[in-house]
Amino acid sequence: MAKESGAPPRILVIRGGAIGDFILTLPAIRLLKENIPNARLEILGYKPVIDLAVAAGLADATRHLEHASMAKLFVPNVALDGEIADYFRSFNLVVSYLYDPDGIFRGNMERLGVKTFLEASHRVEEGKGHAAEQLARPLERLAMFLDDPAPRLKITPSGVTVEKPIVAIHPGSGSLKKNWPVEQWSRLANELAEKFPSHQLALVTGEVEAERGTTAAMKKNLAGTNFLHWDQLPLTELAASFSSASAFIGHDSGISHLAASCGLPCFLFFGPTDPAVWAPRNSGVQVFAAPGGDLSRLDFSTGLSVAETFLLGLAEKKAQPPL
Repeated sequence: MAKESGAPPRILVIRGGAIGDFILTLPAIRLLKENIPNARLEILGYKPVIDLAVAAGLADATRHLEHASMAKLFVPNVALDGEIADYFRSFNLVVSYLYDPDGIFRGNMERLGVKTFLEASHRVEEGKGHAAEQLARPLERLAMFLDDPAPRLKITPSGVTVEKPIVAIHPGSGSLKKNWPVEQWSRLANELAEKFPSHQLALVTGEVEAERGTTAAMKKNLAGTNFLHWDQLPLTELAASFSSASAFIGHDSGISHLAASCGLPCFLFFGPTDPAVWAPRNSGVQVFAAPGGDLSRLDFSTGLSVAETFLLGLAEKKAQPPL
């Protein structure tokens, strides 16, 4: 990797995709920062992701992938000059996780004269290790090897006064196949509120849950239950709220990865995805795999029992005197 004399090396990481994709790439970003001391690292991505990167102190600067100037980079043999050309040429290393099946973006980077361009696949495959390990594997070409696949975000906790330990519950994900039915979640929330009166429940919902009717159903079924509602919060605000919470219960989702990366103890219902590939590798994460990988086959009594055991275990751990 080339380096300008007297100037700190400049690294650009390009990462599209959703929040879970970005968080699973954090160990690779950390590996770059650890192996290239004093480097100036920038992230090119979608706005919610780069806002989170700034809040967590992961990037020295960011740029929006949606910016109009980016469109030319996906046109073969297009004339590239001016500010956008100077921007990419300024980096000693560009690591791209963009989907580029025809090699158009790669070709344009080469024509621009980018010093070192590393194409990293955005795809995660079954049977090839954990997702974070797969996403960091391209860096082995630079003699960088990942030892710790746990993503970590340092986010300043929200300034809200917490009177009770908060248990955040997220009944959604990007795929209906990965969701326990909303009726089961409603029952679970009501039962936990009754069994753990010393805790405060926080319902986490987003745009997807609103579109599917999950938010409305949960609010209707939780009528009479005292709960916080973290609805469609910006990722930076949600991360700050997680940093003030005590536990999280959810599915295989980007929001679950966000909670785990903020250091929150998590209990996750998994199916049909493989926890060995997709479950957060952070300490404090517990996974319950659905029968046959089908969450519709998970009966309520079992779901309640394992969630209750998780919360009781956290309470017992907290009650233990320090060694």
